[in-house]
Amino acid sequence: MKQKSLFVEFFGDYPIIRVLDFLLENEIFDYSRKDIAKYSDVSWNTLEKFFEKLVKKEIVIKTRKVGKSDMYKINLENPIVQKLMDIDKRLMLESISIETKVMKVKLPQKVRI
Repeated sequence: MKQKSLFVEFFGDYPIIRVLDFLLENEIFDYSRKDIAKYSDVSWNTLEKFFEKLVKKEIVIKTRKVGKSDMYKINLENPIVQKLMDIDKRLMLESISIETKVMKVKLPQKVRI
């Protein structure tokens, strides 16, 4: 079983959250709907239920056409996406901070002789 990202843990393990998480993590690449469904671990039918809403709200944008497939990526210009990226970054920094504190507690103190 794949480990959940901090983003998914925070917002909940829902198909739309998994799709957003995947696209945020891979912001520089574009993907077909089929690949988005596959890599997000969301069924095609489930993706189709909400994908057009993401496109309509310009959270996801069409970038090009490859053969018969339209390619999409996260819209980095969208203010909602920018906020989601900020939240994702803060979650990561908070997690690193907590892990660092835990590691310091677990490390043995230097022994003076």
